[in-house]
Formats: sequence, structure tokens, C-alpha cells
Amino acid sequence: MTLELPRLAAAYVQATNDHNSAGFLNLFADDAQVNDAGRQFNGRGAIQEWSEREVFGANVTLDVLEAVVRDRETILKTVVDGTFDRTGLPDPVIIHQRLRSRDGRIASLACWLDGTQPPN
Repeated sequence: MTLELPRLAAAYVQATNDHNSAGFLNLFADDAQVNDAGRQFNGRGAIQEWSEREVFGANVTLDVLEAVVRDRETILKTVVDGTFDRTGLPDPVIIHQRLRSRDGRIASLACWLDGTQPPN
């Protein structure tokens, strides 16, 4: 089954899976925010450092299981794979990712482990 994703969400998943760090970063607004399981990263510089370490440095790939689309918000339920430390994580690793858009770019991204509370 192939899910139809909004353009921005599809580009986010594609850039992640293609290990395209420049394309990934270009999806974010200059003042974007990322909340990764409670850790906050503000602005493209901080997001670049985070993504180089946590996404591209760990060879992360996303397999989208579900997508919920509301106005300028898309919530993806994904199976996350890669070379990251899996200590204490379930198998498979299922992470929800909420993308909020503004002017065609990601204004905020929140990521949380399945079964835990999403950030505000």
C-alpha cells in the first residue's frame, strides 16, 4: 500500500531516505523548530547540527505506516531504521513525526516514540 502524502511531507521522507542532508535542510524555514523526544533545536543552524548527527550520521530511513493530514499539519507514524543505538528501544522502532508548515516550508517538526506523549 502506498500512502499519498502532502508534497512537503513526501519531500521530508524522500530526503531522509535518500540521505540528502542539503535537500532535507532546505525544507525547513529559517526560524524552524525541532522537538526530538523533548530535546529542542531552534533555527536552521541547530537543525543542521541535529540532523547531521541524529538523522544522517545514523543512516536513518523512514517507512511510513500511517499519515494524518489536517490543514498545515501532517502527522506521520513511521518505522525508523538506521545505525543508531537501540538500547532500551522497542523493535521495531516506531516514531510519530508531526510536521507543521508555513509558506511551503517546515515551521516545526516534533518526533516522539510510539506509546509516549507528543510534545505540544
